[in-house]
Amino acid sequence: MLLPFLSILLISCGGDNNTPTEKKAKHDTIVVYKPLTAIQKENYVQQITPIYNSLLGNSGFNGGILIAKNGDIVFEDYKGYINYKTKELITANSQFHIASVSKTFTAMAVLKLMEEGKIDIEADVKTYLPTFPYRNITVKNLLSHRSGLPNYVHLMEGTIVEVTRTKNKKGKWIKTSRVISRGSDSKKLVTNDAVLKFLVEKYPVAEALPNKRFKYCNTNFALLALIVEKVTGIDFPTYMQQNIFDPLGMKNTYVFSIKDTAKYTPSYKGNFVPYGIEKLDCVYGDKNIYSTPRDILIWDQALYANKVVSAQTLQMAYTPYSNEKAGTHNYGLGWRLFTFPNYTLPYHNGWWHGNNAVFTRLVKDSATIIVLGNTYNPRIYKAKELAAIFSAPMDSSHVEE
Repeated sequence: MLLPFLSILLISCGGDNNTPTEKKAKHDTIVVYKPLTAIQKENYVQQITPIYNSLLGNSGFNGGILIAKNGDIVFEDYKGYINYKTKELITANSQFHIASVSKTFTAMAVLKLMEEGKIDIEADVKTYLPTFPYRNITVKNLLSHRSGLPNYVHLMEGTIVEVTRTKNKKGKWIKTSRVISRGSDSKKLVTNDAVLKFLVEKYPVAEALPNKRFKYCNTNFALLALIVEKVTGIDFPTYMQQNIFDPLGMKNTYVFSIKDTAKYTPSYKGNFVPYGIEKLDCVYGDKNIYSTPRDILIWDQALYANKVVSAQTLQMAYTPYSNEKAGTHNYGLGWRLFTFPNYTLPYHNGWWHGNNAVFTRLVKDSATIIVLGNTYNPRIYKAKELAAIFSAPMDSSHVEE
């Protein structure tokens, strides 16, 4: 169902009356925009609708999409079921697992604590987690995926995927794979503490030296959540609720943990078969935030308004830290970056089980693209192509986390 367009703030496609003004608050620059006119909104609707229908709307999309310009919602649609068994429809209040988009929240929580003097991101991880067995890895290395740590998702999932090369009937070499069980504990639920304990006891070999290269790794953000718990003295879900979600008014957002398994909302495979609770489903920091497109927009607007961290700190998060290879793709502190000489587009994708997520911040245009789905659909990642409607360069990359 296509919902009415709501109004908050904006830059538009052109005209002097759309020039942003600036106000100072707490030593930061806050950009203030005039509201969109009805004509400007309709112009965006006319541009977005056919592209959306081609990319997602007419292609089995089961989820929610929201596109905003300066906080003003110009397109919003919800399709399908949040629960196929009960036939409960997806609405604006339906909560989706946002998968690795959760990393943007974890990173900002760490940087918020940095501003409060509780975390030094240049400090060794052992400063906060004394049993951590690896040396010379900093908190910043975790934030930028430059720790070189092995990925707990691959080590602790209870199964391994064996890949081999064989010839098919036509004589061409192809890759085949099979899943092999690792043992009887494959269904035992894992927590963040268990991830750290596994690293301590098993001490799996690092995949690279600290700060040597970028290597996307969920272990980094599972450890960051533990660091937040260490310095605040409260569990990560409670910290996020009390210090991020509630103050910002994100009423449909929470961190899923082992205590929430009784109210687990399943996601679905492409054939609509639900995923049940699996071994790694209770680890947070790298994933496990449930939210809605509208709540993610509140998050987006809070970042513009410096309600979470200062503009200077946010700019640090949007700085590319992995420059070993030339290219437009990079990573900051908790954010993927699409970079050009005079333009940086921060975003994050997500995937976990049947959940796909896209959160793209077109900062130069003060526009936002948010897509959340609960039935596996790789076409969701193509939603970033809608950036071309604004002045942003089109990023059509397909990155599953």
